[in-house]
Amino acid sequence: MDQQTLLTIFVALAALAMLTQAAMLVGLLLVARKLQQKIMPLLGPTQNILETSKRMIGNVEGRVDRIGASVENHIDKIGNSSSAILDTTKQQLVKVDGLLSDATNRAKSQMDRAEMVLDDTVTRVHQTVSTVQSGVLRPVREVQGLFAGVKGALSYLSKSGRPTVDHATSDEEMFI
Repeated sequence: MDQQTLLTIFVALAALAMLTQAAMLVGLLLVARKLQQKIMPLLGPTQNILETSKRMIGNVEGRVDRIGASVENHIDKIGNSSSAILDTTKQQLVKVDGLLSDATNRAKSQMDRAEMVLDDTVTRVHQTVSTVQSGVLRPVREVQGLFAGVKGALSYLSKSGRPTVDHATSDEEMFI
């Protein structure tokens, strides 16, 4: 084989490798777009859950402030009557406890829902990454192995058949 033929073969192999890489990159782009389409619908519900939780916390804080103000107003109106103050305070504390329990339960259920959505999203992303690795990276490694074998074969075939006398003598001297 002359050098022109070898050069043509290597250029053809390089072009084939580039085409293969381009095809793989297009495949990765398609997988990434599909993943984006699957994840984007999950963002809306998660944001809604967080906004609902924030609103509920704001409502609870407002109610607690109003109850506190109401208790202060009742104390001022009642004056020195200790038993009336204690009764009013007990009633308000029962209401506050009920509101806080309700708010806590709602916030907990919303957080549980958000956690389930996030866990599902993480599981899907992990599965997608595993699929991409097994579907794209494994063939790339196989092609690299194939090219390494072809390169080794071409390297072996391109060596001349017999070594020169000087080279053979040098090898023998080194061996001894």
